Amino acid sequence: MSKQHAAAVPVDQIVLGKLGSPYGIRGWLRVFSSTEESEGIFDYEPWFIQRSGQWQQLEIESWRHHNQDIIVKLTGVDDRDAANLLTNCEIVVDAAQLPALDEGDYYWKDLIGCQVVTSAGYDLGKVIDMMETGSNDVMVIKANLKDAFGIKERLVPFLDGQVIKKVDLTTRSIEVDWDPGF
Repeated sequence: MSKQHAAAVPVDQIVLGKLGSPYGIRGWLRVFSSTEESEGIFDYEPWFIQRSGQWQQLEIESWRHHNQDIIVKLTGVDDRDAANLLTNCEIVVDAAQLPALDEGDYYWKDLIGCQVVTSAGYDLGKVIDMMETGSNDVMVIKANLKDAFGIKERLVPFLDGQVIKKVDLTTRSIEVDWDPGF
């Protein structure tokens, strides 16, 4: 089906998508891509998945659009039963493959874990997730245990220049212009 590699597993792992349900009887699978352009997921190889605690490298034989879906044929996955075993596996690649970004642009993976502090010095907490809302990205911030406002989680828009004043990935901190009570 797929090759097992322990040494080749990506060091800096990033999830770029997920394998969906089988399509047809010849081993094709639906692919859910997290890349900006859905077919951009095929720009990154090799793909890795984790099954039963073991990493497996997948080789893409072919892919195509089908209606609103993208479907993929993986080498060695030749029937519906084999494809079914891969359903819901996350597609992982090495983050080193990602292109360098322009100044002021950030990958979500780099923002998660950063400490968020207001311009006035109030510690809002750590970024635990990012969300896409359509109009802008939003940071999900887990508040400190002793938050003065009793807030457990904050949603703060990632609006550069308006809300986001400074991002420093070396110190893993983000300065924001935000009311801590909100």
